[in-house]
Amino acid sequence: MAATDETTGRTAPPGADAPGPPASGSGAGGQGGRMPRWLPRAMVSALLLIACFQLGTWAFHRLTGLLINVLIAFFLALAIEPAVSWMSARGMRRGAATGLVFLGVLIFAAGFVTLLGSMLAGQIQNMVEDFPKYLDSVIKWVNGTFHTELSRLEVQDSVLHSDWLQRYVRNSASGVLDVSAQVLGGLFQLLTLLLFAFYFAADGPRLRRALCSVLPPAKQAEVLRAWEIAVDKTGGYLYSRGLMALISGIAHYILFQALGIPYAPALGVWVGLVSQFIPTIGTYLAGALPMLIAFTVDPWYAVWVLVFVVIYQQFENYLLQPKLTARTVDIHPAVAFGSVIAGTALLGAVGALVSIPAVATLQAFLAAYVKRYDVTDDPRVMGPRPRPGGSPTLARVRRALRGPNEPGTPPSADADRAETPGDTSSETPSDAAPEAPGGTPEAPGGASPATPGDAPPEGGGPRDGGEGRDGEGPRPGH
Repeated sequence: MAATDETTGRTAPPGADAPGPPASGSGAGGQGGRMPRWLPRAMVSALLLIACFQLGTWAFHRLTGLLINVLIAFFLALAIEPAVSWMSARGMRRGAATGLVFLGVLIFAAGFVTLLGSMLAGQIQNMVEDFPKYLDSVIKWVNGTFHTELSRLEVQDSVLHSDWLQRYVRNSASGVLDVSAQVLGGLFQLLTLLLFAFYFAADGPRLRRALCSVLPPAKQAEVLRAWEIAVDKTGGYLYSRGLMALISGIAHYILFQALGIPYAPALGVWVGLVSQFIPTIGTYLAGALPMLIAFTVDPWYAVWVLVFVVIYQQFENYLLQPKLTARTVDIHPAVAFGSVIAGTALLGAVGALVSIPAVATLQAFLAAYVKRYDVTDDPRVMGPRPRPGGSPTLARVRRALRGPNEPGTPPSADADRAETPGDTSSETPSDAAPEAPGGTPEAPGGASPATPGDAPPEGGGPRDGGEGRDGEGPRPGH
């Protein structure tokens, strides 16, 4: 029963004060209206984390070019590490050895570019001088094929006075500054890359000491092991690229020599090096120069060069490169192909260049430190086992080709099924006298074979005119 004012008044002790209103900080209502002490700190921490994330994202996007150059320089330093270590082990200072290696590479690259540049300039000059002849041949072919009446003067006037040519000239003149800026930017990136690569290679031991100084001894061994694996896999990758460059250069040289294209050896070296060591666009850049020079000889030769370049590129991408990479870098062809695609999607041309050595290093590191277990002997894992006797169909074919009387031919299964249990006419010597465990033929009926010192049995045997095998009578002449 609910209490009323009257009952409350009766039960209240005399002199007691009336209950006042509840305090603002007590009770459930007070707890809901007061902010917890940890909430301001949590809000400030969340805002700081968001600000740091935004700042890191902005800095990463601004420094992407530098990070890519550092990554390329690191793999370049790993590539020349064996040569630098070999020279430093023979008394040369490590910085001087690194500089000597870089000097040799730069001299080779400068000589190669100079040779190809002079060759390209000569071919462009020949094309400009012979352009009227090419134009006359094209106009003649068009007039004969489509029954038109074009002339060289009309074509030249229409081309020279066209709007698109004038716009192209104006845009080219205005874009000279942009091209110059891009060239200077490329030279600066190349200088940055070479500088980082020089420091990584020359100060390799110091860099490894700096990394190991902040790690416990157990982790130091793992870091040094990972460094050795990276050097080994990068060297194997460069070896595979060099081998593919050699094969590509020889194949294209044979084509250029067969077509009679000038400078065939230099063009073969150009195609081999550029197509292998410039990712993504290297193939198209390598094929453009031979096509241009082949066009000066015969326009159809340029078409043949284009067809051969496309076909060889497919052969190299899907057959040659996965096989060589699997042998030199020791990764599966499918993994190599997938790593190139993933690297291209992440970092573009640079990712395609460094993806295979990076994946090979990671795979070798995991293989060295990941524990593996024995696999159960199951056909679903090991695959089906071949039959001991081979295929029965092939066995019948071989018996048919050998003939029934040829020595070494095993008895056929059909002949075994045709024999009756009591038939002994087709019994072979091995059936009549099975071998004992010691290798001596055992006589029928379980009797022990005769030794040289034993007397011949009564009744004679095959030696003394007795019955021969299979119930035959005495042999003639005894």
